Amino acid sequence: MKAVHFNIVLVAPEIPQNTGTIGRLAVATDATLHLIEPLGFSLEDKYVKRAGMDYWQHLDLRIYKDWQEFLEKNTPERMFFFSTKGEKRYWDTRYREHDYLVFGRESAGLPAEFYSAYADLLRTIPMPGTFNRSLNLANSVSIVFYEALRQNEALLDS
Repeated sequence: MKAVHFNIVLVAPEIPQNTGTIGRLAVATDATLHLIEPLGFSLEDKYVKRAGMDYWQHLDLRIYKDWQEFLEKNTPERMFFFSTKGEKRYWDTRYREHDYLVFGRESAGLPAEFYSAYADLLRTIPMPGTFNRSLNLANSVSIVFYEALRQNEALLDS
């Protein structure tokens, strides 16, 4: 089975267990994980390693000092940004192989300037319940990522 390649981008993640879990997802799906500093933890943190378990050594991990360095080193053709402030639903987007799926930090989401700079690329995960908090970052990444894989399943079978 051929893997479909996507990029997961975390901007200033704060919780090591989330990043470890997302790293494990990236290894299991042949995705690249991009981390934009500052990180709220050390990559040597035992919680990152515990969540990533023995998968962490196989992770295609790339780290950048800031958003500008990320853009300079990758020149992404297509990016989508996920936030509770988005109006378009994540499932209404047609994802393509090599897309960059960008998520903000757990406590505050994406940097404020992203909401105007990338307004047309903002997507949201609907949360129709009465609980007024957003989903866990690792869960959000998984939800969006597997929709992108589902849409590209014909590539998986080739």
